[in-house]
Amino acid sequence: MHFASDNIAGVHPKIMQALADANEGAARSYGEDEVTKALEKKMAEIFETDLAVFPIATGSAANCLALSTIAPPWGAIFCHEHAHCFDDECCGPEFYTGGAKMYPVEAESGRLTVEGLQQGLDRFVVGFDHHPQRAGVTLTQCTEYGAVYQPEHIRALADLAHAADCKVHMDGARFANALASASCTPAELTWKSGVDALSFGATKNGAMAAEAVVFFDRDLAKDFIYRRKRAGHLFSKMRYLSAQLLAYITDDLWLENARHANRAAMRLHDGLQQINSVSFAHPVEANELFVCLPGGAADKLRAEGASFYDMDAIGKNGVRLVCSFVTTDAEVDRFIKICRG
Repeated sequence: MHFASDNIAGVHPKIMQALADANEGAARSYGEDEVTKALEKKMAEIFETDLAVFPIATGSAANCLALSTIAPPWGAIFCHEHAHCFDDECCGPEFYTGGAKMYPVEAESGRLTVEGLQQGLDRFVVGFDHHPQRAGVTLTQCTEYGAVYQPEHIRALADLAHAADCKVHMDGARFANALASASCTPAELTWKSGVDALSFGATKNGAMAAEAVVFFDRDLAKDFIYRRKRAGHLFSKMRYLSAQLLAYITDDLWLENARHANRAAMRLHDGLQQINSVSFAHPVEANELFVCLPGGAADKLRAEGASFYDMDAIGKNGVRLVCSFVTTDAEVDRFIKICRG
């Protein structure tokens, strides 16, 4: 019963095979190989637009490097108070931007609100040399509380951000899960709704170690080759990152994996919802659940081998449960049975 994180899942066999295939023979280095070129072409097809894509090894690097392109050292980047970029990157965005300020604003289930973002934008006076200058907005998809930004949510925030001369970044660590839930196209969930740069996640959903920074605003990509190299993320054997990502997005593997994880989460939700002493702190819209369990249930579950994280902030006996592309019905059903007592 592995519900601690989708990071604990292994590598999908098709991606492992793609790595083995990429290992055959010699290939040009530093992204000049044929696999990386094929990845760029496939990403443009999927997102239905001309774009720039840069394979990166980790989500942290993807987020921090992307944000470095939209904010100067004196800039402010608006985010959710528990955004991964704010809480869990060990000041990486501040480091890579040279000192830009992450500024949290109001949100509902992790989704920024127009009202909250407007208040944040109004907090700093443009041109006033005592204030950080507004530069960017970062949205996490899915949010830190498992909610999904629909295209209309993104468009409203992006319109406000762009009117304030801010660029919009999306932390898409679970972008596939959001897309599977939103029932729209990748283009509609990103650039058609106003997203300028995307951290495209794959590691949580079947890859070994592969993410990508995708720029829909190609002007932001002009100096990214130097930022990536300076940060130590220009891989000499880039084909191994690209092979993972290419296999991930071929034949809808990424969406198949995400749909499996989302279905498992909904099965878990439906079962737990039938227990009177269980309550949900946030809606279940993708593959994460934030739930308050019956008293003593967490101890019983762990004694039976279940893994998950406590989330005291959401209420008494609060926990976070995350499903992955390898979560089984048997795991879900056993967890529910133990909770019922």
